[in-house]
Amino acid sequence: MKATSSDRFDPAKILDGIRRWVEIETPTEAPEQVNKLADLVAAEYRDLPATVQRVAGHGGCGDHLVARSSWGQDAPGILVLSHLDTVHPMGFIERLPFRIEGDSAFGPGIYDMKGGAYLAYHAFRQICAGGARSQLGVTQLYVSDEEIGSPTSRALIEAEGRKAKYVLVTEPARDGGKIVTGRKGVARFEIFIKGVPSHAGTRPEDGRSAIRELGNIIQTLEAMNDPGRGVTVNVGVVKGGTRPNVIAEEAYAEVDMRVPTIADADDLVPKILNLTSRIDGVSVRVVGELNRPPYEKGNAGAALYEHARTLAAEIGFDLVDMSTGGGSDGNFTAPHTATLDGLGVDGRGAHTHYEQLYISSIEPRARLLHRLYQTLR
Repeated sequence: MKATSSDRFDPAKILDGIRRWVEIETPTEAPEQVNKLADLVAAEYRDLPATVQRVAGHGGCGDHLVARSSWGQDAPGILVLSHLDTVHPMGFIERLPFRIEGDSAFGPGIYDMKGGAYLAYHAFRQICAGGARSQLGVTQLYVSDEEIGSPTSRALIEAEGRKAKYVLVTEPARDGGKIVTGRKGVARFEIFIKGVPSHAGTRPEDGRSAIRELGNIIQTLEAMNDPGRGVTVNVGVVKGGTRPNVIAEEAYAEVDMRVPTIADADDLVPKILNLTSRIDGVSVRVVGELNRPPYEKGNAGAALYEHARTLAAEIGFDLVDMSTGGGSDGNFTAPHTATLDGLGVDGRGAHTHYEQLYISSIEPRARLLHRLYQTLR
């Protein structure tokens, strides 16, 4: 008996597939676990008209997978970006086991983003099973290190993104199912301060406090926050000194900055890199960079969103877009290729002990990905 369209997008069957992926724990820092899931994902493609390239991991990260449709690879096509790693440490599944409560299914990484990654695979399987394949070739890239900023996959993402006509990112939906059409750029910095130690009680005048200078720098950084522009600068880690009776010789800080536009990055990144000391005898060294460029909603991205919105309306739901401060691999492709993000499942609690997807979002979101594959030209 031929499967009906409803059967092919049965949320219970799809959720069973998601569960298999979720129950293999994949902290970024456990490459052997990420590779275990990569084995399963690669096996899912064996009976499909697709080739799977495995890119060996390095730098303590797992392997990346590139699954390409057997058709349409001679011209720019559709690139689907997903990640297999999660933030949850090994053993977290004992605290957050897969379970279903009402409309929610729980599990580590189920919302961010194994649910969305599986939907993209499932939609591709249905394209392969249907009579009419997509006009464009489909390439699905599963990376192992997105949760730490994609240091080993960025070059691969950018290379595949430049070859593509469209990029679809299966990060989770936001705020009740909203799609993402803009993300802030992310910059990270480390600040190293070197002062002069001395006895704080008997010879304080001989010392030059690295901690005091760090305090000055923190004030400078905090002053860069500009809610009106959407700029945030956060000093998230500070260390320094050795004992309370010693003028601190060294201090250290880690800084996160989010910027909505390339112009903001061009303005602020050099200011942070060029921070100097206000205290004679104290040196300041800053290292860092913009590691995810801003994802701005350009004309091509806006047109892609409007197309997806029309498809969603045909399926039966309203697709609303938004911008967010969090980064994703879509930041690497949006500056040069039409990119649509937040195409994964709806839910809540990413990175928490109550992470969950909404089962009611599975079928419509899978259908939307399927229709995007079918209709993009």
